[in-house]
Amino acid sequence: MIRFFDIFFSFAAIVVLFPFMIPVMIGLKLTGEHCIFYLQPRIGKGGKEFNIVKFATMLKNSPNMPGGVLTQKDDPRILPMGNFLRKTKINELPQLVNILIGQMSIIGPRPQSKQHYDLYAGEVKKAIGKIPPGLSGIGSIVFRNEEEVLDRVHGSRDGFHDTIIAPYKGDLELWYCKRRNMGTNFLLILITVWTIFRPKSNICFFVCKDLPAMPDELAGYIKQGIPGK
Repeated sequence: MIRFFDIFFSFAAIVVLFPFMIPVMIGLKLTGEHCIFYLQPRIGKGGKEFNIVKFATMLKNSPNMPGGVLTQKDDPRILPMGNFLRKTKINELPQLVNILIGQMSIIGPRPQSKQHYDLYAGEVKKAIGKIPPGLSGIGSIVFRNEEEVLDRVHGSRDGFHDTIIAPYKGDLELWYCKRRNMGTNFLLILITVWTIFRPKSNICFFVCKDLPAMPDELAGYIKQGIPGK
């Protein structure tokens, strides 16, 4: 049932949104490095690597430049249209193709680079390896402003990500894997849409009351108003 919904939704979305993506593709072709799409290796179902498709928002050699795979405020590697595409999440739309061909799902664990995938505990890797990664999901929702969080960290950004963010993100993905069904997926789709228009909202913590407890080191950086915080 979930796969049928993925095929139907991704195909319909591509048909409906393609005319709106044409100006984006033209803009990218005329600016920056003149590249429209960016293929980035990520870890998917079964722990196998695949290329996730995005609109190009950063220099092609960004992962090998200072900053690595983590971006930051006013990152010099971001292309002229990059900030707008990233903020609006339009850069993620080409992943509808990944969904259509079966590499991804509408909702699921967010596919990570191998460097960040390796930070997950064995239990998390085993769980997320059984299902396709998602265009959105509980990890993507909670950490939709991850770059802003890291920009506010005092000390090592990489260290905070690897020791605080990554383990909690793993806990969130494990939470989803244990509750994966059409009901949970529709709920997370609605929350995703809500947070696109209300990016400061913490509605996921109120609707999904049994989410794993957030580490104290992280709670102050995410948002205020979370139950129990």
